[in-house]
Formats: sequence, structure tokens, C-alpha cells
Amino acid sequence: MKETGQLVLPLGGAPRFGRDDFLVGRANDAAFAYIERWPRWLASAAVLVGPEGSGKSHLAAIFAAASNATLLRGDHLDRDAVPFLAKGKALVLEDCDRFPPEEVALFHLINLARETGLFIVLTARLAPDLWGLQTPDLLSRLRLQPLLELHEPDDALLGALFVKHFADRQIMVDANVVTYAMARIERSYAAVQRLVAALDQQSLIRKRPVTRALVSEVLDGSDAGNDDT
Repeated sequence: MKETGQLVLPLGGAPRFGRDDFLVGRANDAAFAYIERWPRWLASAAVLVGPEGSGKSHLAAIFAAASNATLLRGDHLDRDAVPFLAKGKALVLEDCDRFPPEEVALFHLINLARETGLFIVLTARLAPDLWGLQTPDLLSRLRLQPLLELHEPDDALLGALFVKHFADRQIMVDANVVTYAMARIERSYAAVQRLVAALDQQSLIRKRPVTRALVSEVLDGSDAGNDDT
């Protein structure tokens, strides 16, 4: 194996959702800055949207840690819960497009938030206009809230994501492996997560380190040949 500047990654088990673990780049800096600005927000709620793996839950966790927010999956919100939740300081409603909250309940909760001082973060893959909402007044309310968008990563963030996901899985790789992998996948958070997970699995099964050759094999490539560098 060629010596090309080995990246010795820190130990760690599950993904870390602390503030210092969030990778900031052009794709997400505006959303991160707005979350960091809490409680000096423009409105009582914010809608955080982005593709799979883009860091919505991570940003929501940062907000929850700072605000002592209650975390709730979208479809766990109903009318009976509104009075209790409205008395809280902060709330995160996760995956509101995949697991839609009760629309009347969400409408009343947003209205109450302005009166009680409750702060709400709603996460979703898509903007509210694409949630298929049946309550026009709710959609109007959501359109008034700041929309915090997480975009697909540029090359700098993509490389940092590879390093972070390898580190989360306690995998040591050479720097050229990251460069090689970056050149061969689509520019998306989900693609990085899938590839690193597959490499981790195959590395354990085959009892081999993660190399360019293994990346090539996992991606069904043949250009690496027998070069295990």
C-alpha cells in the first residue's frame, strides 16, 4: 500500500449530534446560522428542509439542546397534545412530510406559539407547499415562517462528510481513498452514507481494510484492477 497521508480518524460509535460535530459549508451555512441565532428569530417557527442525510435531525438536535425542546415525530401531534405543548419553551416536529401532523392541531399550535412564546422547528424533505396539505390556512401560516434549506453538498463538504462518516464508524482510511470515492459517486448526502455503510460491512465481512480497490468493488467498478492502494 502506498503511503499517501493516512487519515487517522477519532474513535466513535454512533453518529454524534453535538454542535461541534455539525459540518458547515455553503450548502447549509445559512440554516446553521439561523438555528444558532435562537432565540433571536424572525418568527416563532422555522421550517427546516433538505434531502435525506443532509443534517436536518442534527440541526434539530442542536436547537433542542440549546432550547431544551421537546422532540416529537410529526404524526404524534394531535389536538389533545396542543395545550400541553403550547406551554413549553420549544418543540421539534420531525419528518412532517413523511409523517404528517394532524393539520388542525398544527394550525392551532402555530397560532398559540405566537402568544405563549413557544419556538417550533419543523423538519421535512420538502417545502410545505409539497406536503399535500388540505388546510389552506395552515399552508398560509407555514409559508410565513422562515424556510431553512439544506442543499446537496459541494466538493469541500462532500469530502468532510466522508471523513465524518468513516470516523463515526471508527474506520481508518488513506486520504486517497476519500478522493477516489468522491470522484465516483453522485454529489449527495445519501450517496456518502450508503457507500460508507457498504464499505464498513464489506470490510468486516472480508476482513480487509477500506482501500480504493474495495471502493471499486463495492461500486461494481473494474478500473482499480488488483491495485490495493
